[in-house]
Parts: sequence; C-alpha cells; structure tokens
Amino acid sequence: MKKITTLFIALFLVSCGVRNTQSMLSNGDYDGAINRALEGLRINKNAKGNQDYVYLLEEAFAKAKERDLNELSLLIKEKNPANLEKIFNLYTQLHNRQDRIRGVLPLKLIKENRNAIFPFNDYSNELIASKADLSAYLYDNAKKLLTSRNKLVIREAFDDLVYLDRLNPNYKDVRDLMDQAQFKGTDFVLVSTKNDTQMVIPVRLQEDMLDFSTYGINDKWTVYHNKKQNNITYDFAMIVNFREIKISPEQVREKQFVKEKQIKDGTKPLLDANGNQVKDEKGNVVMVDNLKTVTASIYEFTQFKSVQTTAKVEYHDLNTKQLIDAYPLSSEFVFDYIYANFNGDKRACDDSYFQYFDRRAVPFPTNEQMVYDSGEDLKAKLKAIITGNRFRR
Repeated sequence: MKKITTLFIALFLVSCGVRNTQSMLSNGDYDGAINRALEGLRINKNAKGNQDYVYLLEEAFAKAKERDLNELSLLIKEKNPANLEKIFNLYTQLHNRQDRIRGVLPLKLIKENRNAIFPFNDYSNELIASKADLSAYLYDNAKKLLTSRNKLVIREAFDDLVYLDRLNPNYKDVRDLMDQAQFKGTDFVLVSTKNDTQMVIPVRLQEDMLDFSTYGINDKWTVYHNKKQNNITYDFAMIVNFREIKISPEQVREKQFVKEKQIKDGTKPLLDANGNQVKDEKGNVVMVDNLKTVTASIYEFTQFKSVQTTAKVEYHDLNTKQLIDAYPLSSEFVFDYIYANFNGDKRACDDSYFQYFDRRAVPFPTNEQMVYDSGEDLKAKLKAIITGNRFRR
C-alpha cells in the first residue's frame, strides 16, 4: 500500500511539472520551459513517465533558438552600436542553452525509437567577435563620457567601465579609467561649524562634531572633509550653525518625606480569638512572625543643571553659491544628582534608596563641560540628518 501511495504521489508531481512546462511553452517562456524540463529529467531521464519532458524540451529548444536567431539577424542589420550588448548577450544565451542541454544527452524518444534532435551550432567565433566589439564600444563610450563636467554622466561611465572589467578583465587601461571616474564622479563636501551664540563653544565639541571617521557616512559617491584639501574642488558645503545655548542656573532642590514599613522583629505565639495560644497536633505552640512598624524621615537633595543647544544644519551648493536646504538640530543635556540623609530607622527605606545615603554634594559641572556633554546626542542627530538628506536626490 505504501509503494502504491508513493508511486501515485510521484506520478502526480510529474503531471503537475509537465503541465507547468507546457504552460511556459505556450506563453513563449521557452527558456523557462527548458529549465523546467531539465529539472524533471534530472533524476531519471530514461523513465517512461518523463517522456513528455523530452518532447517539450525538444520543442522549446527549437523555438528558443529560432527566436534568438531572428532577433540577432535584425539587430545585426540595424548596425546600431547600442545593440552590441544585446547581440553579445544573445550569442551567450544561445551558447549557454546548448551547454545546459548537452549535459543530459542523449535523450531517447521511446515511441519513435530515436534520440531527441537538438541541432547545435558553434557560436565561439561570434561570441569572441561580439565580445570584442562590445568591449571596444564600452571603452570608447566611457572615455567620451569622462570628458563631461556632469558628475552623474561620469558615474554612468564608471558603471560601464565596471561592466567592461567584468566582461573583459584587464582590458587596456580600464582600471585606471575606473579610478578617474570614481574621483571625478564623487561629490566632495566641506563641513564646518559656525557660532552665532553668545557663548564660547568648546573646541573639543567642534572637533568631535566634525570627526566624520566616527560617523561612517561616506558612501560610494559622497565624501565629507572637515579640513580643506588643496587638490580637491568642493561641490557642496555643510555648515553646523550653532544658534543658541541655554544653560539653567545651578539648583539644589530639597525634599523631606517619611517612609514607613512593617518588618519582622522575631517571633511570637499564635493566639486564637479568645487570646489563647494555638498548638499543633503534637502539642507544640505555633509561632508566627512578630511584625513591627518602623519609620524614617528622609531629607533628599537634588542637584540640577541643564543645557539646551539649538543649531541649524545648512546645505550649500558651492557651484551656484546658493543655500540648498536647512534642517533644525537641537539637544538637551541634564545634570541630575541625588544625595540624601535620614533620621529614624533605616530599615523603613527601600534597599534601592540606600545608595543615596552614601553620597554627598558634588561640584556642579562647568558650563563648558555641560555643552560638551550634550555633544553625543548632537552627533547622533547630525548623523541622522546627513544619512536622511543627501545633497543629490
């Protein structure tokens, strides 16, 4: 019974595969039909149940070859250099299709007592010639594009050169031209800070803000510099303009409150409703926790100081001398330090509060330190602005 079930499942799967292959063939997806038929023949190409795949493979190959050769004939007659890639790809497709089928040959058609017919051709000369023509076209066209002053056009040249290097490695001076295209197509951005506040901004903060090695924001076509380099013509400028810095006064806030808690203070006999001691089955007095209420008066002190930094990130086009866009940037840093003492029973307090009893007042951070400490948040927000708003859209 198990063998019958397995056979039924196998026949059902083959039937579904054949129908899918027929559908691909009817819809003009010849290579899809070829791949599906080859997959069906992979396990046992000589099985009677796989004969439909052989017929379908024979038909799909003939139609795919005819279609590609007709398209090739038309493209070659047009003599348009823009068709060279299509021509090369078609010859490659014809060659690879034959290789895929060659791996399963011979294929027997049992009813007709013959092998399936796949008329192969040698496309090696056409492949070599079309590859050479395409390589020459890509090379000449890329060199022409590299003379443009439009960086987007130069990036197209780079893409063509990358493709050419994959197609024909070490072709002429392609690697050098790729380096040229990479440099000429890159947008260089000069980044600086500007202080429009009435306060001195710490040098450390400005240096940290402009340390782009920690941002990881350079991409394939955009490079940020915080110091001008002599051999670079900058396309854009990004200015972090500090507009306002508000620092609160140093404050010490006081708070007094009482904590109360029931704690265990030994044990005592358990009494019933009449005031008599309760005993267990063995006659022993049942003991229970003796709970005691303790209190503590707590005096809490909070040292508080905050800074709010407001800035604007400006994008400038250095070629047109125009402001492209501007984005708000703000951050707040709070110094919040708690210490406390108590009168009464310390056990009335939560354990997590004990840390404050071991503290004493500390010196407030300086204004400069407060502004600097806000820098990490500012850097994170600046990175979000840069990654979310590119110079070229």
